[in-house]
Amino acid sequence: MDKSGTFKKLLPDLIVIAVFTLISFIYFAPAVMEGRVIAQHDSLAAIGQGQEQRDYMARHDGERSRWNISMFSGMPSYQMSPTYDSTKPQDLAKKVYSLFLPNYVFLVFIMLLGFYILMRAMKASPLISALGAIVWAFSSYFFILIAAGHIWKFITLAYIPPTIAGLIYIYRKKYLPGGLLFMIFVAFQISSNHIQMTYYFLFVMLFMVIAFMVDAIRKKQLSGFLRSTAVLLAAGLIGIAANTSNLYHTYEYSKETMRGKSELTHHGEENKTDNGLERDYITAWSYGVGETWTLLVPNTKGGASVPLSENERAMSKARPEYSQLYQQIGQYWGEQPGTSGPVYVGAFVLALFVLGLFIVKGPIKWALLAGTLFSILLSWGKNFMPLTDFFIDYVPMYNKFRTVSSILVVAEFCIPLLAAMALKEIIGKPEQFKNNRKPLYLSLGVTAGIALLFALAPRLFFSSFISSSEMMALQSLPPEHIQTVTGNLTDMRVALFTADAWRSFFIILIGAALVWLHLQKKLKAEWMIAAVLLLCLADMWTVNKRYLNDSDFVPATNQQQLFTKTPADDVILQDSTKYYRVLNMATSTFNDGITPYWHKVIGGYHAAKLRRYQDLIDRHLSNEMTALQQDIIRTQGSMDSVDADRFKVLNMLNTRWIVMPAQGGGTIPLENPYAMGNAWFVDDLKFVESADEEIDALGTIDLRKEAVTDRKYAPVLEKFQPGFKPS
Repeated sequence: MDKSGTFKKLLPDLIVIAVFTLISFIYFAPAVMEGRVIAQHDSLAAIGQGQEQRDYMARHDGERSRWNISMFSGMPSYQMSPTYDSTKPQDLAKKVYSLFLPNYVFLVFIMLLGFYILMRAMKASPLISALGAIVWAFSSYFFILIAAGHIWKFITLAYIPPTIAGLIYIYRKKYLPGGLLFMIFVAFQISSNHIQMTYYFLFVMLFMVIAFMVDAIRKKQLSGFLRSTAVLLAAGLIGIAANTSNLYHTYEYSKETMRGKSELTHHGEENKTDNGLERDYITAWSYGVGETWTLLVPNTKGGASVPLSENERAMSKARPEYSQLYQQIGQYWGEQPGTSGPVYVGAFVLALFVLGLFIVKGPIKWALLAGTLFSILLSWGKNFMPLTDFFIDYVPMYNKFRTVSSILVVAEFCIPLLAAMALKEIIGKPEQFKNNRKPLYLSLGVTAGIALLFALAPRLFFSSFISSSEMMALQSLPPEHIQTVTGNLTDMRVALFTADAWRSFFIILIGAALVWLHLQKKLKAEWMIAAVLLLCLADMWTVNKRYLNDSDFVPATNQQQLFTKTPADDVILQDSTKYYRVLNMATSTFNDGITPYWHKVIGGYHAAKLRRYQDLIDRHLSNEMTALQQDIIRTQGSMDSVDADRFKVLNMLNTRWIVMPAQGGGTIPLENPYAMGNAWFVDDLKFVESADEEIDALGTIDLRKEAVTDRKYAPVLEKFQPGFKPS
């Protein structure tokens, strides 16, 4: 084919890529053009935890330190934004793939492009492929990830569709393009360093491989299946090998973190796992069973954990005398501790998914159905413990990951893919609907019908619009107000829910009308697809703007101002002692990425802190912080009058400064005279029989005079001489 012919063939794809670029820019306009940024929690934490490293590199000609003394009393730093020379070619390739687009813009672009590659691999037209890419990329959870700063999770997810495109090519015997795609994007996924997302989608790929195997057995083509599987494994191994350094260090480090096995054996046995995170921690963020309807109606549980007073529709139902109270109550009333927003895949997209279950043929459909059901059931976590316990106890690596609700990303992938395949069937085989439109009516009727029932009779399906924790908190109100407040609060939340239920109903109705017009030959296929694309984009765009919009962006200078020294910081930094630790109780101590910017702290923020330090937090530090706070309040801030025996481990960790909250939002620094310093000589060494006795002894012995250790370390410490006095 000549050059002009090649260009003509590629032109539709190039136009789609240009449109993707434009859409990505428009979503973040005008913030990106003005150089504004999102003050994301995780991004701010990364700045805070990395400041010590940056200072060290500036002092040592770019040399990196592998230990961080600014957080959690000291921890390894080589897993904080790790870099390896071996991955530099990948980094360049990723930039080329993202067209060197600016921050935020490139995120949406690669999410769109990856799914477009997958749809084209499945022989969909450019227009249907673009529709599939839109409904995948604009799923609400992805924009919530951007708002929260979970960028590496987002990027890993963006590389998953082209990885699966490679798998599909391979099983269709297109070994070269399939092998290259699979190899490259497996490498990209792993180098993005969010193994949890890759792990979840291994199940999707497993379901697809099983589906292809069943199809091959049925068609008596097992040898071809085995050949394709060999190519898939080889390509995957090469992609993994490109990240050997990263994987090895992550594996080694994980054994010493909360994802590894604790030495401790007693206390909370029912909560422990053989070699991973604790059950309560794994399942803390579990999607509610009823909350799953957010896939269809975004405000099923109120949306995000933001003040209810910020929602105009809800406040239109509020009684004026309780308006101040509603500033303290969130919109969200689900079962999770809090959320930045729901998982919404698009109302008409879900209707097309259900239609796809009836009209799409072939092995991939069953894999997508299995993936959807699998992810929904596992996302329920503590609300469906038989399955959750099975996976925690018996499925390798499952207990290494927390926030089980995030496995819904699998459903967010499977639903739009099957929806796009359904639309492809409607366009390619319209004759199947001539004599049998039952699947069409059933799928659209079920989804629109459920939305309509939710809108007309919300209290019939949901017994309460107030969470159990909120109900407990409301008991502190005067008894004569409780019933009135709960009734008014229910009315407000019902208004939120029914408004979105009506919204979903009409979106499905409009989408159904477009499909019907096409089947009646009153609307050409191209125009129908374009109209459905615009409908879905408008639907999902407006929902996403609830959780990530222009008001979330601030000037870049404002972000840095969050790290401006406070008066309390100034006082502490005047301490001439070079090494000491700070306990900040004016914030969430163990989710604090700001204080480490200036100080060496007891707390910090990291998803994989050392296991032994988490054990110390659970056994001693949390209780000591409560006791210390009580004493400070009792003595009105006089540290000379507090009982130092109530926070012995904090003193052992050389906690010289304590930051307390003050009225008006400020903070007060208190110097702790009982901090034990960096190191000291003890008079005696006590041997105990286990790690449990070792950590428990910290609360009973005099830590200034005595040390304690497990007897298994006796050979190392056999030369210890008690009573040493420095000259």
